[in-house]
Amino acid sequence: MPTTLALIAHDSQKDALAGFVREYEALLVGYQLIATFQTGDYLRQATDFPVQQLLPGEMGGDLQIAARVAEGQIAAVIFLADALNAPYYQADISPLLRVCQLHNVPLATNLATARAVVLALAKSRIAHLIFNPIAGQGNPNQDLKLIRAILEPQIQLNVVMTEPDVSPVEQAKMAIASGADLIIASGGDGTISAVAEAVMQTGIPLGVIPRGTANAFSVALGIPTNLRAACETILAGTTRQVDVATCNGAPMVLLAGIGFEAETVERANRDMKNRFGFFAYIVAGMQQLADQQAFAAELEISGQVSKFDCGAITVANAAPPTSVMAQGFGEVVTDDGLLDITIGLTQREAQGLGARLQGVGAIAELFTAAIAKRPTQNENILSLRAPSIKVTTDPPQKVVVDGEIIGTTPVEFECINKGLTLLAPLANG
Repeated sequence: MPTTLALIAHDSQKDALAGFVREYEALLVGYQLIATFQTGDYLRQATDFPVQQLLPGEMGGDLQIAARVAEGQIAAVIFLADALNAPYYQADISPLLRVCQLHNVPLATNLATARAVVLALAKSRIAHLIFNPIAGQGNPNQDLKLIRAILEPQIQLNVVMTEPDVSPVEQAKMAIASGADLIIASGGDGTISAVAEAVMQTGIPLGVIPRGTANAFSVALGIPTNLRAACETILAGTTRQVDVATCNGAPMVLLAGIGFEAETVERANRDMKNRFGFFAYIVAGMQQLADQQAFAAELEISGQVSKFDCGAITVANAAPPTSVMAQGFGEVVTDDGLLDITIGLTQREAQGLGARLQGVGAIAELFTAAIAKRPTQNENILSLRAPSIKVTTDPPQKVVVDGEIIGTTPVEFECINKGLTLLAPLANG
């Protein structure tokens, strides 16, 4: 169901329409309003309400609205007509009446029916879908068509396409400001993380329709990666409170990698993802094992400082089993108010083949721990849980947060207990 309302009023009814808009402003704020030119101009001056103006009625503005009704872009039409004295040049209700009947779109012709229409619409949820058309390797047009077919019969859906020059964070914030009941993100982990950044700590539920390469966020939280099943999860309406985190004050919903994982992500560029899909990360990881250098790390937790020689540090708020470098405990808990910290220890004197075999053994152990959901027993892996941590390294190491390189150490992390409301199946146990 779309989130646009069309408004038309003959001259003698414009005051009544303006009064109606003021009376139901709290309900209408979640909708985009369009109107024929004179009606829109009158409403903008009388109510300060944002209205998109189309052509004047006598120039075909009503026909523009009729076309949008036929295209499925209009939730309802309110046409306050002067039944007795309408001049010939003002908009005729007949074309709109016919097209609304054909496409089963509500048409209100007086204040009583206008109130009934708006109150009925208020009972359904308004969702803003932030949709990334370049995510993954599927057909975005077909994906969006399927999403709309599943969601729109039950949810009033406003689709917002991501743009190169506009951050999904800002798009989601604008959707929240417009009064959206829920926000839906569809794309890869980058898009979903950005939208989650805007939604966190607002109490507004976030729905996720994954369409990326790895879909780590969805796998970590048990959200189906199948398009239809993900939509049905949103319609089910079950919510969970999960943790989020910050890295140097910026939001983090998944995990951060320091050293090995950051270098691996940088190697797995878009060309490699297009060639190998998810396996790009495995290929890049094996390449990085040969080149990874040990570094000195200083970890500060609750005022206590510890020092290690290591090749990798992962700080996870949420992570799927495939993020093996986060699996020191075998499973990342997403609602305990703690960060899962996994440190790959190393000896400075280990070099070449010895260092690589040591790294392969540690990764194999972490992979086994993730499958069995038990803590690793490898002496070269240190696992910690803490609400916050500061990491300093010598030399400085690259840092990747939620799949994006953000700079180098030092970095500080803090967990925000149950800071995100998520539309997702309930966790097992």
